[in-house]
Amino acid sequence: MITIYTDGSAKGNPGRGGYGVVLISGKHRKELSQGYRYTTNNRMELLSVIVALETIKIPNANITIYSDSKYVVDSVEKGWVFAWVKKHFKGKKNQDLWLRFLNIYKQHNVKFIWIKGHNDNPENEICDKLAVKASDGNNILIDEYYESMQKQEEGLL
Repeated sequence: MITIYTDGSAKGNPGRGGYGVVLISGKHRKELSQGYRYTTNNRMELLSVIVALETIKIPNANITIYSDSKYVVDSVEKGWVFAWVKKHFKGKKNQDLWLRFLNIYKQHNVKFIWIKGHNDNPENEICDKLAVKASDGNNILIDEYYESMQKQEEGLL
């Protein structure tokens, strides 16, 4: 059994963002984080889950993911994302990340549990700190898909 805690943040939303992840399996523990130049909170929440799942190298692993993102948890647990696929994500955001998520999600047995953010859950608090620190750091990546979509919407491309 693998337990994962995830969190994402964006200052300004959109703005500088980051994600934080804590993976726990038995006595093993791993923390991951990454910052981005310009992105959204929802993208970072979803990316944190994706990166965590992509880190798991055991096929068909039993995984429980704790997230304070209703967007992510409800989209999967209530089956919304599967309906979005059938409608080719018409009118939905973050198609690139949802497709990446679905590719790795189907390789495991995943259960999501929503937890209230900033509610004294130690692992969630660590994820939040990791996400914020990553967004403030110097090792910032470019969310190329999101920035490209923003430029298209603004008529710059």
